[in-house]
Amino acid sequence: MESIALWFAGTLGKYISSKLAVFIVSLVPILECRGGLIASALLKVDIRYAVPLCILGNILPIPFILLFIKRIFKWLKKFDFFKPLIEKLENRAMNKSKNMSNGEFLGLLLFVGIPLPGTGAWTGSLVAALLDMDFKKAITAIFLGILLATLIVGSLSYGLLAAF
Repeated sequence: MESIALWFAGTLGKYISSKLAVFIVSLVPILECRGGLIASALLKVDIRYAVPLCILGNILPIPFILLFIKRIFKWLKKFDFFKPLIEKLENRAMNKSKNMSNGEFLGLLLFVGIPLPGTGAWTGSLVAALLDMDFKKAITAIFLGILLATLIVGSLSYGLLAAF
C-alpha cells in the first residue's frame, strides 16, 4: 500500500498542493485514510492537517455507499457485462462479513478500524449495506473504525516513517 500511496501522492503532488493530494488519496477505495496518512507522512504534511483531511476524505463517500450501492448494483446487474463483476463484489463482501462475529456494530467497527488488506470503510460500507444494517448504526461504527485506523496508521506513519 505504501508504494501505491507514494505513487498517488507523488503524481498528484506535482499538480496540486500536498494537502489536497492527501485528501484525494484518502477518498480512493483501498487506500482510504490509511494510504492518505502514509502519503501525508511521505509528503511531510503536518499531522495536525493530515488527520482531519484523511478522516474527511475517508468518511465523505460512506453515506452515499450505504444509501445507494444496492440500487446501483441492482441496476448494473441488468447488463451482462457488469453482472459477473457485481456478483463477485457482493460475494466477496458477504464473505468478509463472516469476520464480524462480535456483533454487527463492534464487528463493523473492528473490520474498518484494523488495517488489514481488504478491510476499510469502503468494504465495510458495502458489507453494512448488503446486511441491511441500520444507517445510523453503520455510519457510527464506520466513523469510529476510521478513527481507530487513523490512530493506528498515523502512529506508525508519523512514528516509524519519521525515523527514516
